[in-house]
Amino acid sequence: MTTFGLVHGAYHGSWCWQQLTSLLEGRGHRVLTVDLPSEDPDAGASEYAEAVIEAFSGAPEDLVLVGHSLAGLTIPVVATCRPVSRMVFVCAMLPRPGRAQDDVMRDETDMTVPTASGGSYEAADGSTRWHPDAAAALFFADCPPALATSAAAQLRGQFWKITREVTPLRTWPDVPCSAIIGSHDLVISPAWSRRMTPSVLGVSPVELDCGHSPFFSAPELLADAIAGTRCPH
Repeated sequence: MTTFGLVHGAYHGSWCWQQLTSLLEGRGHRVLTVDLPSEDPDAGASEYAEAVIEAFSGAPEDLVLVGHSLAGLTIPVVATCRPVSRMVFVCAMLPRPGRAQDDVMRDETDMTVPTASGGSYEAADGSTRWHPDAAAALFFADCPPALATSAAAQLRGQFWKITREVTPLRTWPDVPCSAIIGSHDLVISPAWSRRMTPSVLGVSPVELDCGHSPFFSAPELLADAIAGTRCPH
């Protein structure tokens, strides 16, 4: 049995892992999830990491951390604070020690896929939110329409201290890594992921025939990939 700690990306919550959790538990694994403080304007990577550490406090030392999208900035910080056996980056950003992610993105302009304006907006509280139709077309483009609509309606607000601050990650933790990317991801560019994953993580990514949210559109393939039972190409 493996214990997987699943860490969601921007706008999401622990609710997004329900299908994957059922699949992994059905295979005899243990699954832990967390709700990150995405709607706290003062929360950055350290605060996100603290939330993960608290939520996974009962996990054994061989915990496997799985981070989706923006959670790629958090799981390495967690791995510097508690024992972890592996980190799995799913359609994820990759932090660089000593740098702010916004600066990295200015240097690597192809990290994210350009999107049409008007989908996201600044809410009254200052957070970024998404119009549901636009979110369904971007984050959940390859999901069944009813699932995409339901997921888009559950998205939360997101503040961005985590990308604006210099990451608290000073050196990469000495933990094995793997990466899973979507071949038609409309958020994190597949071309960027293919180029930068070997450079930053030292591994070649596993590529799934999916978009940005394989936990919805391809949960069986994602379960296979993170559990290491097979490596789709």
